[in-house]
Amino acid sequence: MLRHLWLALAVWGAVHPMWYFVTFLAGNGWDFGALVDAWYVNASTTGLTWDLTIAAVTLTLWVLAEVAVRRNWSALLAIPATFCIGVSCGLPLYLWFRSRPVA
Repeated sequence: MLRHLWLALAVWGAVHPMWYFVTFLAGNGWDFGALVDAWYVNASTTGLTWDLTIAAVTLTLWVLAEVAVRRNWSALLAIPATFCIGVSCGLPLYLWFRSRPVA
């Protein structure tokens, strides 16, 4: 049951934030530079950007360390999910991969 919750959170963590990114980009001529600039518009957003960056790096190191031990190679997909979508998708996706039995 918990495994289904991890997957649902990964989907939500992909879709919900992406809606805001797409809305922003559509309203700004699909200018990714404007999106990155918005991440640093004030101290609050800069702090949140660094918080998520540090969390993403930490999650990546954890995934790599665990995959080296558990040999659960498919769990490596959590790394591109984390950096291409966000920690809100990558972390629950990794927990979903980790919660399945490894042969």
